[in-house]
Amino acid sequence: MDLRDLLDRDSVVVRGAGSKRQALQGVADLAARRFGADPEAVLEALVERERSGSTGIGEGVAVPHARLPALGRMRGVFLRLEHPVAFEAVDDKPVDLLFGLFAPRHADTEHLRALARVSRTLRRPELREALRQARSPDALYALLAQEPQSTAA
Repeated sequence: MDLRDLLDRDSVVVRGAGSKRQALQGVADLAARRFGADPEAVLEALVERERSGSTGIGEGVAVPHARLPALGRMRGVFLRLEHPVAFEAVDDKPVDLLFGLFAPRHADTEHLRALARVSRTLRRPELREALRQARSPDALYALLAQEPQSTAA
């Protein structure tokens, strides 16, 4: 699985948020705009997933994810926050890098593979630092799109 299969240039933004809820709202708004979905329905799906446990995977990264029945394939959005927010992450560190991942209703295996790929990619310290230093959405997309691909996942 290639991140370019999930993400396009217009699905990457930098914005502010003052709380976890506002960060999730940013992910939901971007996803709704990109995928033609209802923003409130997307937010509710993300919030519902967060109720079962934080998607903050550590080192300032979160991978909020949800199923959107209207999607025909796996899709993603990437949001870099201007300032980190408390996110109840596994390491209790605030989050500033969010990769929202959205799956069609019955994409179980594909959803798990995409989650693994995104998580593995964003665990790389040099990539996280480069993403934090990038000055524009175009630069963020270029960093994510150039990620070396492996045969795993």
